[in-house]
Amino acid sequence: MCPGGETRMIEIERPTKTSVEPKVHSKQSTAKGNTIKGYVSETAKNKLNLTHILLNSNATPIRCKDSLGYGCTFCLKKFPEPTTLKKHFLDEHNNDKLLKYISAKMLEHVIKLDITYLKCTLCEKEIAKLDDFTFHLKHEHKKNMYLDAKTHIVPFRFDTPELKCAICPTEFSTFKLLQEHMNSHFGSYVCDICGAGFVTDRLKVCHVKRHSSGEFKCDHCDKTFNNQIKRRAHEKRIHLGFSARNKCKFCSERFDDYGKKMRHMVKEHGVAPVVLKCTACDRTFNSQKSLSRHTRKDHLLERKHKCSECDMRFFGKSSLEKHMTKHTGLRQFKCDICSKAYGRKNTLREHMRIHTNDRRFSCTRCGQAFVQKCSWRSHMRSKHGEDV
Repeated sequence: MCPGGETRMIEIERPTKTSVEPKVHSKQSTAKGNTIKGYVSETAKNKLNLTHILLNSNATPIRCKDSLGYGCTFCLKKFPEPTTLKKHFLDEHNNDKLLKYISAKMLEHVIKLDITYLKCTLCEKEIAKLDDFTFHLKHEHKKNMYLDAKTHIVPFRFDTPELKCAICPTEFSTFKLLQEHMNSHFGSYVCDICGAGFVTDRLKVCHVKRHSSGEFKCDHCDKTFNNQIKRRAHEKRIHLGFSARNKCKFCSERFDDYGKKMRHMVKEHGVAPVVLKCTACDRTFNSQKSLSRHTRKDHLLERKHKCSECDMRFFGKSSLEKHMTKHTGLRQFKCDICSKAYGRKNTLREHMRIHTNDRRFSCTRCGQAFVQKCSWRSHMRSKHGEDV
């Protein structure tokens, strides 16, 4: 992507391809143990389709996307921009020898394919959509393509400054959220319990496990969980020493929090800090979790926690608990100096400033200082006629 948000297509001189038609010898077992000759599995179909797409276009597979950039599928290198990954792939990997690296195991996962400025290298025709390109290879160039496959190949485009879906106009702040969104377009494998769709059967199986309920007791303590996944995560985090799951990508240090890892990488290794901008306002955040919380609270006005005594609702459980002190009259936070009690901890904290003479709220007009913000506001309104 060029400065100013412009994207420039990379012209690569590609080697002449030989005609390669991988043979598929898959068979399907029947209930009686016999086989049906000629059956082609979904994995084999996807493997053949991917092979023809890569060998006859400028499409680029993406292994992953993290703070270091976009990862090459066929080596360990990573690149800050999709355009540099594309050049690397077309120069280093995209030739007939590539066939031996496209394994069935690779197709168990989602194949993320950059189709920015997609072009057929057999006839130089530009085709915007991956489905249309697959059809083009089959009918124009007589390639053995499977148009009926439950595709594991998901297209991505990087021809705009914004991160947009290649199918619909939805925009995303991170590549991870965009990947999750693509399940809605390529959800061939559907969960029978909730109806959610997934690109691969592997993703669906992992999802279905989260629906399983029961009592799964920890092998090390008395805690129980409603599924195996939560129990294993607990055991790894608490008992097996895997609490520091976030490993630095440059050194051996591990952190128990993603934010701590990112701050370490910025400070010690010079990684550019993460800046996620809210699409609805000008606020920025350093983590997807913070941005998501802001969006739900301030823009979607999510209020799941309702007061049982009045009509007020709150975003967080802690806010509801603070509010309930108005109804219960419970004053559990007591000052050790003067014995005054308060319903909220932050109110007691503000009260303690009286004993330390902490007058942090100062009037810029007359210099008078106050312990509490509400007193400062009252002063500004009554003495200077300003609403602050």
